[in-house]
Amino acid sequence: METKEKLSEVKNFIDGKFERNGQKPMNVESPIDGSIISTIPLSTYADVDKAVKAASEAYKTWSATTMKERAQIFFKYRFLLEKNIQELTELIVLENGKSYGESKAEVEKSMELCEFAVSLPQIVSNEVQEVSLGVECRTERRPIGVVASIAPFNFPNMVPHWTMPNALMLGNTMIMKPSELVPLSVVRMSELLKEAGLPDGVFNVVNGGKEVVESICDHPGIEAVSFVGSTRVAKIVYKRATSNLKRCVALGGAKNHLIVLPDAHLDMTASNVVASMSGCAGQRCMAASVMVGVDKVQHIIDKMVEDAKKIVPGDNLGSVISAAAKERIEGYITAAERAGATILLDGRGATVAGKEGGYYVGPTIIDYVTPEMSVASEEIFGPVISIIRAKDLDEAMDIENSSNYGNAAAVFTQSGGLAKQVMERASAGMIGVNIGVPVPREPFSFGGWNESKFGVCDITGRSSIEFWTQNKKTTIKWNPEAKTNWMS
Repeated sequence: METKEKLSEVKNFIDGKFERNGQKPMNVESPIDGSIISTIPLSTYADVDKAVKAASEAYKTWSATTMKERAQIFFKYRFLLEKNIQELTELIVLENGKSYGESKAEVEKSMELCEFAVSLPQIVSNEVQEVSLGVECRTERRPIGVVASIAPFNFPNMVPHWTMPNALMLGNTMIMKPSELVPLSVVRMSELLKEAGLPDGVFNVVNGGKEVVESICDHPGIEAVSFVGSTRVAKIVYKRATSNLKRCVALGGAKNHLIVLPDAHLDMTASNVVASMSGCAGQRCMAASVMVGVDKVQHIIDKMVEDAKKIVPGDNLGSVISAAAKERIEGYITAAERAGATILLDGRGATVAGKEGGYYVGPTIIDYVTPEMSVASEEIFGPVISIIRAKDLDEAMDIENSSNYGNAAAVFTQSGGLAKQVMERASAGMIGVNIGVPVPREPFSFGGWNESKFGVCDITGRSSIEFWTQNKKTTIKWNPEAKTNWMS
């Protein structure tokens, strides 16, 4: 998509209408070439309050509809995602900088998330049991009210669909706060939901920065908050939301370790590790960040370098999100080099012809990294992988388990026994065996351990049902003539 023409300004979407606020707007840049593509309003507590009032009013009717009725709207919405997939894909390319293929895959994943949501009427069923003669107990899942979702920049279409379809299908109404860096996809999402027949006020969008996040955490009318972003901010959001007596699940960052054993399949391992570290320019919390090479794996490392040289910025590798991100990522590479690591493939200083103002970092492979180096312990969020050498699997597991994070871990081997050891011992919520990006598919939920996740339950998959609903228990007795005992 060309970025020569500026798009229309982004507005808040409240009670089924787009509206601007009185605050000074902020520019939105395309990381492809650094051009300004739009502006967003920097909203305040008053804007959040207005959205909450609209959502609260809509909740009265929306929560009273059946799940089957709600599903009909999301069937239409899923069709609209497919119908408009090219436009939605190009929006992601424009505002996030991903390649076209990665952007299209993101929309396709959003479609899958909607497919799971419309299956919820078949999954969420009431439990009824006659517990004593003439006495019946039943449980049912009920929505909790107005909820909020705070989304990151790295998946402007998919991550909002982690939360929105399930939360709304279960009868809640929502305030969405997209990243101020990538607001365009959520704007279009709002329009398509309205076209699908979603009632006004059920889904609302408030744009802005820190003040909107704080307002969401503080507003007494919001019952639950989901957050996806860095661990530093996840901790702040979790503490602030829960201190205001809200439910909260806050997903943070990662430092995913891929353990490569000498018997690993050469071509499959090299291609998977490289794809994991460079896909979406490394800007995903499931990206490979550290490869722990066990014993004799030089042949695999050589193949990785060979494969990574085929990844070209501006061709099959997108940009990183900003100039600050590019500077930070390249700073990590320089620090590793100064600390004594060997740069096998250097992505610093990458440029793309005709898009010299864009923010690109080439694929980078750093060997002979030690655990105390910053590239080994801190989240880089770029197309960079550090290689730490280990003498055996026990040492490799010690390296993996020493990380403060716990999103994902993977092992590459042809030995089922060794793979099982990693599956059992790795301190991470999502494990891969010969898979570089072990993201569970629906109906399984996404979520890490340790400092990669704060809170209980999940916001996706089957386990999201418990987060987005509350349990109502009812005991019924109709027959006064029935024989009674102590349970009656």
